[in-house]
Amino acid sequence: MNVAEDVCTETTGATAVGVPAASAMAVSTAAQEVGLKRGEFAIAVHLGLIRLMVPRNGGRPMVGRDEIERLRSQDGFPEALRERVRTVGTAEGARRLGISPDRFTRFARAGCLTPITFYLNRYRAIVWLYLADELTGFAAREPQLLTGRSPGWLRDRLEGGADCRAGNWRSRRVERLLSLTEDPWARVAVLADTLDPVQLAEVVDDPYERAYVARLRPEPAFGPTGPVWARETMAHLMRADEPDELLWRRVNLIMELDNAREVRPAPRPGGDRRAIPSPGSERAPAPDPRADADADADADADADADARSKSRSRSRSRSGPESDLVPGVPSSVPPSPCPGPGPVHAPTGAAEPVVGLLARIGLRRRTSREANRRQSPPRRATFGE
Repeated sequence: MNVAEDVCTETTGATAVGVPAASAMAVSTAAQEVGLKRGEFAIAVHLGLIRLMVPRNGGRPMVGRDEIERLRSQDGFPEALRERVRTVGTAEGARRLGISPDRFTRFARAGCLTPITFYLNRYRAIVWLYLADELTGFAAREPQLLTGRSPGWLRDRLEGGADCRAGNWRSRRVERLLSLTEDPWARVAVLADTLDPVQLAEVVDDPYERAYVARLRPEPAFGPTGPVWARETMAHLMRADEPDELLWRRVNLIMELDNAREVRPAPRPGGDRRAIPSPGSERAPAPDPRADADADADADADADADARSKSRSRSRSRSGPESDLVPGVPSSVPPSPCPGPGPVHAPTGAAEPVVGLLARIGLRRRTSREANRRQSPPRRATFGE
C-alpha cells in the first residue's frame, strides 16, 4: 500500500475569515474542480499556487469559489497548473536529465536536487519525488554535472556519507510554512516540529508555552488520514538530525520564541495571562522576600555568608558580567557538509547577540538552576554537618 505525504499538507497562514457556505467548498471538492489529484492539490497548496481559507469558528480549511475562478482564468488551464505540480521519481527524473538512476541518486544525496514530497511504498521505504520543472531548471543551470566525471566536492560529500535529501526537504518545508504566517506563536510552532520533545523542552522550558505551541502546530489540509506509522514517519522526517542543522533550528526557535513573548504571552489556565519574564531575567533575578525574612532571623549566621558573596561579586565585576556563565562559546557555526538549511530568520524586534543565543542553547538549564539557587533562602545547618 502506498501512503503519500499529502496527508500532511499544512494550512499555516491560511486566511481566517467567515466563510459562507455558498462562496466556498471543501478541499476535496476543490481538487476535483481544478482537475488535480489529492497529492497534486497538496503540492499546489504547499507552493502557494492555491490559497485556502479557515473559518473563524474553526473547522476544516476551505477553498473560495473566487479562487477556483481565478485558477480557471489562467492561460493553459488545467494542463499548465498540472505541469507545475508534476512530480517524478528517480527513474523518470534520470531519463529527463539523460543520466543513469545511480547518478541521479548521487546528485540528490549530495544536495544538488531537493525533493518536494515523498511516499511510503509497501515495504514502508521512503520514495522521494521531485518537481519536474525543477529538474529541467537544474539541467539548464548545471550542464557540466550531467556529463563527465563528478567534481571533487561532490565525491567528498558522498564519501563522507552525506545524504541531504531529508534535510533539504525539511528546510524547504519549514521555509515555506514560515513564509505563510506572520503570527509569532505560529512561527514558533513550525520550528518546534523540527526538534524532538527533549530538546524542545530545553528551549521552551515553560509547559504552558509548550502546550500552546502544540495547539498551533500546522494541520493537514485533507485531515489526519493515513495509518499511524505513516504519520510517525512524517514526524520523524520533520526533526533535524544533523548537529549543524540542530544548532540552526535551536537558534531560530529561540529568536522566534523571544519575539513571541514580547508580542503576547502564551495563555494560561483560568485566564491568567501573567507576563512571562524576559530571557535576560535569568541573569539578574529579583530578590526573594523569604530570603530576607530568614536573614533577619539568622543575622549573625548570615553575616559571614554576605561578606563572602560580596567578595565573589567584586571578583566577577572585575572579570566581566558573564565570564563564568559563557566560557569559550564559539562565535560562528561550522559549515555543514550539505547546503545550509537557510538563513536565520531574525524577528522584527532587536535580536540578541549570537553569543548570548548560543549560550542559552547549551547552558539554559544550568543558568536556571543557578538562578533558583540564588533565589532560595540559606539552608540551616543540621546536626552533624
